[in-house]
Amino acid sequence: MPVIETLRGSITSVGFDSGHRFVIGDWRHSPIGPFADIMWALPDGRRVLLGDATVAAYVVSVYPFDEVRDQAVTAERAGRSYTARSHGLKLDMKIGLATLRPPPRPRWITATVENWCARKLLGVRTHGTSPTGVVEWYRTRSARRVVAATASLDRVDLGSLAPLDRPLGFGFTEPPRQPSHVRLRVDLRRPECGGRDRRSDS
Repeated sequence: MPVIETLRGSITSVGFDSGHRFVIGDWRHSPIGPFADIMWALPDGRRVLLGDATVAAYVVSVYPFDEVRDQAVTAERAGRSYTARSHGLKLDMKIGLATLRPPPRPRWITATVENWCARKLLGVRTHGTSPTGVVEWYRTRSARRVVAATASLDRVDLGSLAPLDRPLGFGFTEPPRQPSHVRLRVDLRRPECGGRDRRSDS
């Protein structure tokens, strides 16, 4: 029986007109417990992971990076406000109302119908294989736009909120073009597990 690792939480993706782009993972449930990480695409294209040593080891086993910085990340949502912090990096966001609330569905739906619809309508994928060979299913619970955001690095402003027009190159899919906050369940199957899994689960 294939072993499936499950994460539940949110992914928030934001870009700024300075060229800095961020993907914040805020996981309330995971194989290593609750954690937050920040995937950071710099203007020059370098891909940087922010997270403590335990978090970094787990994330790097799924996605490769040009640089890994061992530093704590915190993320917190209060109503429509969402913040993320790591060392000298500060991200403050306002999120809108939910634009999508799909019902629970099995992995095979996510891998077929949902994946096709997401690619056609949003330019994203919900199923694929990471660069390290991990098979992934992204099942959205709710989706919201990020309607306002500020970012600073060592007290230097990183510019105005902007679409994510350039590829970030972190995994099997790019985030939505419009900055977004998505609650979801992620299922992972590592290469050594093999097999095909079409079980209906919640």
